[in-house]
Amino acid sequence: MAHAKNHDFHILPPSMWPLLGSLGAFIMLFGAVVWMAGEVTILREAVTLSGPWTFLFGFVMVLYVMFGWWAEVVAESGVGDHTPVVRIGLRYGFILFIMSEVMFFSAWFWSFFKHAMYPMDPGGMSPIVDGVWPPAGIETFDPWHLPLINTLILLCSGAAATWAHHALVHENNRNDMKWGLILAIGLGAIFTVFQVYEYSHAAFGFAGNIYGANFFMATGFHGFHVVIGTIFLFVCLIRLQRGHFTPEKHVGFEAAAWYWHFVDVVWLFLFAAVYIWGG
Repeated sequence: MAHAKNHDFHILPPSMWPLLGSLGAFIMLFGAVVWMAGEVTILREAVTLSGPWTFLFGFVMVLYVMFGWWAEVVAESGVGDHTPVVRIGLRYGFILFIMSEVMFFSAWFWSFFKHAMYPMDPGGMSPIVDGVWPPAGIETFDPWHLPLINTLILLCSGAAATWAHHALVHENNRNDMKWGLILAIGLGAIFTVFQVYEYSHAAFGFAGNIYGANFFMATGFHGFHVVIGTIFLFVCLIRLQRGHFTPEKHVGFEAAAWYWHFVDVVWLFLFAAVYIWGG
């Protein structure tokens, strides 16, 4: 009785996941740098690193950590460790993560607005008084064609995710939730396909001009978040099929819905700022 649990929290056992996740992220980012710089030799040319393979190894490590760590979190929920107090903490943690993502995208918007309002010379040392934006020779996308279609697709996907959430929380209708998730996932995949098509028809590249660098970094990272969000929703669909969610306990799906709506809002800002105003 002296060791009986009389509180709503649970103590996690020692875990290897934080260490493996840190190593995987470091190897992946280091590999990306080597990939962009070319092969790098270390230890007095005793070891030659290949950027693509180093990046791929780190990426696989990160995926392994994500799968293993989140599987343990799901198992904790299944055995009742996620009490109401713990679920509040999980929600706060995910809100902080979303805030960090807001700061991340703010950096790209800051760079885009800065160079749009104060164009610099090619060396970046002084402003150009009569500079133009976009830079001369850059043929931008027409925002009212494919970008507008992608905007409507992503908004409809967000509406489908909201339908799925409402079906679970307010109606406990698992069939409607399933179809809402399927629709949200399908529209997210279509958005990604259209984004790749748009990139393949761009009249400018990533290198050589600040407009292209800002455009591809901002929209490219958003596209990466769309892929992650689509996978997130797909995992929720699998968990739904296994009976994991209830109207009272659905933090995993709630986090996925929040993430997906964040992706929607970021795209609206990108569409207004980069495609319409910046073009």
